[in-house]
Amino acid sequence: MADDADQTTSVTRNDDESRYEIRVGGTLAGFVAFRQKPGRLSFTHTLIEPEFEGLGLGSVLVRSALDDVVASGDTIVPYCTFVQSWLKRHPEFEGTVDWKPVQQ
Repeated sequence: MADDADQTTSVTRNDDESRYEIRVGGTLAGFVAFRQKPGRLSFTHTLIEPEFEGLGLGSVLVRSALDDVVASGDTIVPYCTFVQSWLKRHPEFEGTVDWKPVQQ
């Protein structure tokens, strides 16, 4: 990777790809994929590229995506095991999560 000065991190929503993306210094470092239905955003898969693993980017990505869903007033539906695990450690999101599809 380049110098730390070039390593700004940003998270954006990419509706064309149905995912939130995290970039480090302009390079795609990972994403969390979703499916959207009226009033609901279902998270299906999270991926952080191997060269970016271990930097906490998955947590940064998921928090940003979930904050965006909450701000829009939609319900979070966590199918992805990474998102499920993250949510269990962050009870402040509890009122905005529909666990029924993942807890049969």
